[in-house]
Amino acid sequence: MSTVAVPELAVVSSPWSLGPLHLSNRVVMGSMHTGLEVQDDGGAGMAAFYRERAAGGAACIITGGIAVSDEARGGPDFAVFGVGGADERFRAAVDAVHDEGSTILAQLFHAGRYALAAGMVDRHGAPQRVVAPSALPWAAARGVVPTELTAAEVERTIEDFAAAARSARDTGFDGVEIMASEGYLINQFQSPLTNLRDDEWGGSPERRRRFTVAVVEAVRAAVPDLAVTIRLSGADLMPGSSTDDEVDALVHDLLPLGLDGISVGIGWHESRTPTVQAAVPHGAWLAYASRIARVVRASDHPEVRVIASNRMTDLRDGEAVLADGLLDAVALARPFLADPAIVDRSLAGSFDLVNTCIGCNQACLDRSIIGAPVSCLVNPRAAREVAFPARPTTDPKRVDVVGGGPAGLAAAVDAARRGHHVTLWEASDRLGGQFDLAALVPGKEDYAATVRAARAELADRGATVHLGHPATVADLAGSDAVVVATGVVPRAVDVPGADLPHVLSYEQALRDGVPAGTVAIIGGGGIGVDTAAFLTESPDEARRATEFGARWDVDVAETVVGDVPQRLPAAHRTLRPGPDVTVLRRSGKFGQGVGITSRWVALGRLRDAGVRMVGGVQEYLRIEPGVLWIRDEHGDEVGVPADSVVVCAGQEPALPTGDEADGRPTDGLVTGLQAAGVPVAVVGGARDARSVDAVRATSEALEAVRRLAP
Repeated sequence: MSTVAVPELAVVSSPWSLGPLHLSNRVVMGSMHTGLEVQDDGGAGMAAFYRERAAGGAACIITGGIAVSDEARGGPDFAVFGVGGADERFRAAVDAVHDEGSTILAQLFHAGRYALAAGMVDRHGAPQRVVAPSALPWAAARGVVPTELTAAEVERTIEDFAAAARSARDTGFDGVEIMASEGYLINQFQSPLTNLRDDEWGGSPERRRRFTVAVVEAVRAAVPDLAVTIRLSGADLMPGSSTDDEVDALVHDLLPLGLDGISVGIGWHESRTPTVQAAVPHGAWLAYASRIARVVRASDHPEVRVIASNRMTDLRDGEAVLADGLLDAVALARPFLADPAIVDRSLAGSFDLVNTCIGCNQACLDRSIIGAPVSCLVNPRAAREVAFPARPTTDPKRVDVVGGGPAGLAAAVDAARRGHHVTLWEASDRLGGQFDLAALVPGKEDYAATVRAARAELADRGATVHLGHPATVADLAGSDAVVVATGVVPRAVDVPGADLPHVLSYEQALRDGVPAGTVAIIGGGGIGVDTAAFLTESPDEARRATEFGARWDVDVAETVVGDVPQRLPAAHRTLRPGPDVTVLRRSGKFGQGVGITSRWVALGRLRDAGVRMVGGVQEYLRIEPGVLWIRDEHGDEVGVPADSVVVCAGQEPALPTGDEADGRPTDGLVTGLQAAGVPVAVVGGARDARSVDAVRATSEALEAVRRLAP
């Protein structure tokens, strides 16, 4: 943590204090639920996870939510102090962070009505209760109606927060963060949507705020010597919920209570306004943090720190946020999944080495929601550091990776980091594969950052990269380990007229553009949805930020909306009205394959644009100039306007074939390597293209290269 900062990050790199804590930089690792909290490993997994982020420069780390009681748990993978070895695990994590010279705060959590308690039992074996200010369920509760807390139970819950704070102190934490945002219990007490009480805890804005005030008072009294912060909702993004004035009044009520900091969150999990998806502009929610900061600065307690968060992925974003001195620090969460060393690399000026969070949510939020182990698409080691330690190899081997898409890059980077002699072979003239295509889709430009970071790290570690060179058995004959990650190619369709010049694969459409006119897209999965977005949405992020604010009626900050370079020539960026685009699908859901927290956003953008989505297609009959003929769900023959047809009908494995070994043709690269006795593994889409999944592909690549070259 002694890195000398580059001038671009003069403020981010400056020291500051958070109550009793003296921190070396202004980057906080925000809370993320990982499931490691309940892993029966004595805390080894959680310790390794946090250690790597502390060693990478995080000056202050906030844990995933720690439930303050059995009934506070959000699901079976939430820990409670004093239950099932939790204290031992947290002590191991705290010690690891302290070993690296960093600090760590325990987030005190109560899910309230957001608890997904089906099948859960408490420590006594009784079914877990779901409790809330009022007996109002939410959409994902699967019919579970929460029990309204009695006045006595409200008082007991306040003491639960205080007791958890004392447990955090006894475990060695440097402080606590009270979770009062994102629609959890404390936030539920504040909102007229979820608090229908007419007692001392509800019935007016002032009484709805009392629970939050009481929790903060109790926690501060319980741990007078620790840092105490609260995560507040800058805006609930729920029609009819707390107003800005009510949130500001809550801030005024809290400031005299001894808080050291306020971290500003945004939105509820059930809000229909997207908050963390890739489609959300960078730094979109800064206006809400700034508003709260102005309230604090104008108060009698201007020393209370205000921390901004949500949709910042680059420390240069953070520098822009902090430049005017209104805000004190930035909290980044998922970027620490993508790159544990984001702080140290950035403060050293090595921005090209930072593996940027792409906002896909697929291995983090989407998994967390269903209680699955959390990781990261672009960093498959995340939350698996014990299984895949970072230590250098003691037996360097020659490792060859065939294919420069996301899976191939994941394998090559991991092997190079551990000191193996890596050569990457890519048949095309550029790295990235499907990520290189995805980066052309509006809102997915960050996908190019993963490719950039991998390219930079391979160069930095002395790996050899061959572009435009399909690998042969002869090239790889002396290898100790070969990972074949050649990915996929678009699947053609067997439809009369599919060979006409106005029929394009999705790869042709994204790389070369689509002429003006109507477009029919065959296939409504994730790639079809992305292609429709490419055809109808502006590549200008600043324009999209303005449109986002207007669409969702929110105050979108423009501080960190930068110029995103577009590789596609402007002449090929032919945008058209949504009604000129028709997406067709035989069966299943539109956007199938897109993550559960992102799919509704992607489809909503297309619907807002007026894109036609036609499901239940029985048959694609023929393609003619200007029209695609289909048999619709009713069995009628219908012509769909189509000056161009883009085929997004799935993919097939792109396995290399036809190479030669010792002058003799082989059945293919893999067969030839096996015959030559070269250890080889096939991963990702090259192994199975039936359900192309980048999370699976990068994870398989990591596992394969570790197996072949420990």
